[in-house]
Amino acid sequence: MTDGVVAKLSTLDRFLPLWIGAAMVLGLLAGDWIPGLDTALNAVAIDGISLPIAIGLLVMMYPVLAKVRYDKLDSVTGDRKLLWSSLVLNWLIGPALMFALAWVFLPDLPEYRTGLIIVGLARCIAMVIIWNDLACGDREAAAVLVALNSVFQVIAFGALGWFYLSVLPGWLGLPQTDLAVSGWQIVKSVLIFLGIPLLAGYLSRRIGERTKGRDWYESKFLPRIGPVALYGLLFTIVILFALQGNQIASRPLDVVRIALPLLAYFAVMWAGSYAFGAALGLNYERTTTLAFTAAGNNFELAIAVAIATFGATSGQALAGVVGPLIEVPVLVALVYVSLALRKRFTPKPAESERMRS
Repeated sequence: MTDGVVAKLSTLDRFLPLWIGAAMVLGLLAGDWIPGLDTALNAVAIDGISLPIAIGLLVMMYPVLAKVRYDKLDSVTGDRKLLWSSLVLNWLIGPALMFALAWVFLPDLPEYRTGLIIVGLARCIAMVIIWNDLACGDREAAAVLVALNSVFQVIAFGALGWFYLSVLPGWLGLPQTDLAVSGWQIVKSVLIFLGIPLLAGYLSRRIGERTKGRDWYESKFLPRIGPVALYGLLFTIVILFALQGNQIASRPLDVVRIALPLLAYFAVMWAGSYAFGAALGLNYERTTTLAFTAAGNNFELAIAVAIATFGATSGQALAGVVGPLIEVPVLVALVYVSLALRKRFTPKPAESERMRS
């Protein structure tokens, strides 16, 4: 990342890896040292959705979605290269890659392997919003691609779970697994983790611009709520790590085994998607958005499905939980890699005029 980019970052943004590391350690220590904390946090749930995690994600996503210029979305929906690339990467390449890595790295651990395959099927609709924004990706493109992923998630998640856990292993002569997935569970995940902050962000911009004007909204209102997204992110990380601090501390070698294919997955998906976007001639903003939306996963849905199908203490659930524990530091690092690669793109005048708050 260039010095010019660093100089424009706030103290919170500039030292984000440090704050995230501290949040991870705080969560792990709290989960390991405070008896019954994980049980208490899991008990605070509404219809199977962890309330503290839901609150953290909603607080994290709202400011970013409030920044989206919804009147510019047609410029994204008209970009067929971007849309088709995202669909192929998310729904063909991503699940197939996770299936292959799970079998290569965990041939002797069927519970963890199944958990990882479920993570690969759950395409990201939440946390990717903030990674994209930190990397100065295209906000409008991110909103469209996340919405597209949501639609396909409702339609395809159950069918892909059946294919990758039952049909394909049968064809390959491998052990098969059944996955009971409720369609309502998927719809609920989409409505809560995308629908609520998307509606709030849209209404904020519409009402704010109508009453005070766009200049006030973008120069006064957005800078005030901007830091809230990172506070929500840090809170979510603390809760996530606290929920599994005891399990992680008691099974460190298992966590390492699960982490290896995840590291490979995030690296290959992000780098491959980034290179693909650049080869298609997409600009920096949309290449970045394509890479992060392809590399991220909907860990909320993956964990919920694993717990509902196999139980809260199952290996499948642990694999689902390790997903965000690896995804968070890896994608934070990739934010900085992306910013460092920014200088390789030649910005067009219309693209370079947008300043990030």
